[in-house]
Amino acid sequence: MNQYIALLRGINVSGQKKIKMADLKMLFENLGYQDVTTYIQSGNVIFRADSSSITELKKNIENAIHNQYNFEVAVLVINRQSLSDILEANPFKGDLSTGKVDQKKMYFTLLHEEPDDQKVQEMMSQDYSPEQFIIKNKTIYFFAINGYGRTKLNNNFFENKLKVTATTRNHNTINKLLKLSGV
Repeated sequence: MNQYIALLRGINVSGQKKIKMADLKMLFENLGYQDVTTYIQSGNVIFRADSSSITELKKNIENAIHNQYNFEVAVLVINRQSLSDILEANPFKGDLSTGKVDQKKMYFTLLHEEPDDQKVQEMMSQDYSPEQFIIKNKTIYFFAINGYGRTKLNNNFFENKLKVTATTRNHNTINKLLKLSGV
């Protein structure tokens, strides 16, 4: 069995798309997935599945949520190693270790697909000071200097600029998911 982490976009935000974690866990178990664990209300699920097709898993989870709750939720499925690689590739890692970047203000916006190079170049040519972000492959490493609640560079901003679906997690959540999924 392979281990995966599912990141659901936009559930339990401002009373919208409400899904209780116990119900979400049961939904995954009803799909035949094993060792299902949820972490916080934002829709983080660690699970094991026989399938090695991330596309198939994503589609099955999205369909099950739609069938049970009658609303759409974008789901990003990733394996533990890929999530660990994202954390390791953090271009702000050195600044985190020296304290130049506050860990509580470090975010990872995970893109469902690789963005168009031209759109990335257009974004990178703009000045978004004092905010800082770097786009690498399907991840935006984002330092929200004034906190995520005060930035205009949120998940919707990046989706609109890059024309891709995304979901954002903070540094602590990424670390906790890796710890919970440790073998």
